[in-house]
Amino acid sequence: MTTSDTATSRHHEMRAEARRLRVDPGLSRSQLMKIFGVGNGTLTEWLRGIEPPEWTRLPNAKDEVRQKAAALRREGRTVPEIAATLGVSKSSAYLWTRDLPLDGSPEAAAERRSRHSRAVAEARWEPYRRERDKKREETLAGRSAWVGSLSDREVILLGAVAYWCEGAKEKPWRANAIQMQFINSDPRLILLFLRYQAVLGVNADRLKFRLSIHESSNVVEAAAWWAKVVGVPVEAFQRPTLKKHNPVTVRQNVGESYRGCLVVTVLKSRTLYWETEAVMEGVALDLERSRPAIM
Repeated sequence: MTTSDTATSRHHEMRAEARRLRVDPGLSRSQLMKIFGVGNGTLTEWLRGIEPPEWTRLPNAKDEVRQKAAALRREGRTVPEIAATLGVSKSSAYLWTRDLPLDGSPEAAAERRSRHSRAVAEARWEPYRRERDKKREETLAGRSAWVGSLSDREVILLGAVAYWCEGAKEKPWRANAIQMQFINSDPRLILLFLRYQAVLGVNADRLKFRLSIHESSNVVEAAAWWAKVVGVPVEAFQRPTLKKHNPVTVRQNVGESYRGCLVVTVLKSRTLYWETEAVMEGVALDLERSRPAIM
């Protein structure tokens, strides 16, 4: 064997050993260059095709973003959606997720199409909704200011009509055995009824409060909310009336905004009931005498 052949053989042996040590135990480039006495270029040629050991990798600020991109892709997000969510370019989002299928199943494909349709509809109708909400706020502000301060007479008229719509009525089989009881889920109507009672001279100690709510709701939180609305301690409330939950019924009044109804009972209120009935009778007679108002 010639000197040239010996050198070539030695070179191949060193290359093979360097590649082995790079994989296990995973030596660094500087360690390998020191062991074999070669330069950076030679070592680069020897290690071509071998991934560097994990411990030698420098932390990359984009590693976390790449992982998020992969997670979004597995959820069925498109490249433009991933780019918009993470604030990166579409080309980067594509490079990070090109090996991941868009839809892992027919169900995922259907969900993606549905999500896209919702996004398109949202983008189309959002300007209309903003304009609608703006007009509603302007209407509320303008008409609320137009009402101004109500006189006692106006409060009595409004209170009587509200009670006759929402309050307990006398029953034919229990004539004159009536106690005024007003129930509603709208705090504005509750406050109107309380102001109506105040104008009629009813003392606060004649008013009793009770919550009526579905048993599956947060009863304690709802009671505290209503107590704050009417300005009385929650401890003053009577035991709540809990409506039995029916799993068959599809209820829409659920969630954080659902707080049940407040029942306001007025003690010793038979005469007040007669007065409310009389005011309502007067309103009805006046309607008969006048032509219907057209707004």
